[in-house]
Amino acid sequence: SRLCDRPLRPLFPSGFMNETQVIGLLMSSDGENEPDILMVNAASAAMMISDIPWNGPIAGIRLGLINGQFVVNPTNSQRGESDLDLIYVGNEKDMMMIEGSAQELPDDKFIEALEFAQKAIQPLIAAQKQLAKVAGKAKKNFPLVKVEDNFLAKVRGMVHNSLKAAVFKEGQKQDRDDAVTAVYDDTKTKLSTEMGEAFNENQLKMAFEVLQEELYRENILNDGKRADGRGVKQLRQISCTAGVLPRVHGSALFNRGETQALVITTLAAQKEAQELDGLTGGPTKKSFILHYNFPPFSTGETGRFGNTGRREIGHGNLAERSLVAVLPNDDDFPYAIRVVSEIMASNGSTSMASVCGGCLSLMDAGVPLKAPVAGISCGLVTANDASGKINKHVVLTDIIGAEDHFGDMDFKICGSPNGITGFQLDLKIHGLPIEIAKEAIRQNAIARADILKVMTTELSNPRPTLGAHAPRIHVAQINPEKIGALIGPGGKNIRRIVEVSGAQIDINEDNSGKV
Repeated sequence: SRLCDRPLRPLFPSGFMNETQVIGLLMSSDGENEPDILMVNAASAAMMISDIPWNGPIAGIRLGLINGQFVVNPTNSQRGESDLDLIYVGNEKDMMMIEGSAQELPDDKFIEALEFAQKAIQPLIAAQKQLAKVAGKAKKNFPLVKVEDNFLAKVRGMVHNSLKAAVFKEGQKQDRDDAVTAVYDDTKTKLSTEMGEAFNENQLKMAFEVLQEELYRENILNDGKRADGRGVKQLRQISCTAGVLPRVHGSALFNRGETQALVITTLAAQKEAQELDGLTGGPTKKSFILHYNFPPFSTGETGRFGNTGRREIGHGNLAERSLVAVLPNDDDFPYAIRVVSEIMASNGSTSMASVCGGCLSLMDAGVPLKAPVAGISCGLVTANDASGKINKHVVLTDIIGAEDHFGDMDFKICGSPNGITGFQLDLKIHGLPIEIAKEAIRQNAIARADILKVMTTELSNPRPTLGAHAPRIHVAQINPEKIGALIGPGGKNIRRIVEVSGAQIDINEDNSGKV
């Protein structure tokens, strides 16, 4: 659902408020080809032939890297051999959305993959255009909900200086939010008195949204000034502590500005690995799981605790993928591992805090990672010329929540000192030119290296031994012909050993004699 939503959403007209639903139903699966890419292209094709206004088409592929060669839409069996799992969605000219993971891929190879994928989607773009000519409906005109120009000009004249002071007020996010609210309340009181029944508060809300966006963007583009006072390439203050909880197997607290993640690692026997029961083939078990929780108090709000939402699932998947590349092999470290990221406070890129905190938590638990991994997000602010082409842009390192909301991009990349392990791109504009993408990738690499320095100062290597409360696993190799004797009639022997020793005994199902 997120793979479809993220590239479709920016291409609706500004002010289009009609509820729109795109539904994909999987009717059959061959077990070798994932349906997600098919759904992205089908969603675009459905929008193209509908009467709904939308600035498509888009197209997507999955790109693998097998034996040094790019493979478009690899099968499930091929993906097991691939060093790259890139989901790439673009339009005719630019990138729209990416998601995926890699085995510590160098930046230059990652850029090469993006360029390759952009060319590979072109036949799918052409096919959808042809389909629209044959089967497309005429697009309807819908009223667009926007603030009226005269009203916007009136509000701008009333609040420009006071709103600018509020947006750039020193202090924390809450201080700025409170200051903006005070300006809004004062303006609402004045306008409601002046205009009487003609006053429309929805127009005022939209006006404030437009004016705040102008302030954030103009000050970044013209002066390089951000709301919290940082330079465009400057990270927020970072601190981290490993081993903060006494009873768990591993833990870490990671802070970046006003974003804070408390991450816990738990180890168990591989018998506890998560079983997967899906429609599309692939692995049937998963020995590494990362869960991400985003409680409402993390943003200073109240809310219901209910089913895990798409956002939480997506953030957890991104953090999980980003750490898998550096985990030890199951034969070398025969444990099932569960990492839980509890977001304590949020003001931008909690998924990246989950990656950094997750890495430290794993190292604190004594998991022998191949290399440490960090992640950070880069944002973007652009200005267009009369033709709509980008003629000015600024790439931002480590965006806060407001810069995500009012900016054009959220480009998350994770990696070790050896290369990229995970990535995700969301856009609010109609496409990201490859040259700006390259700039963001280079800028992100510098920031990741700075974060890794802070992390490795706290914990330079995995703990030499497992946490005091973690289970110990010992592997013994016996003659496969003796498995029956170990189990005994009706399981009598193995049950007796478990009763006397208190240990859990598992015998590999492959008849290799590994116990």
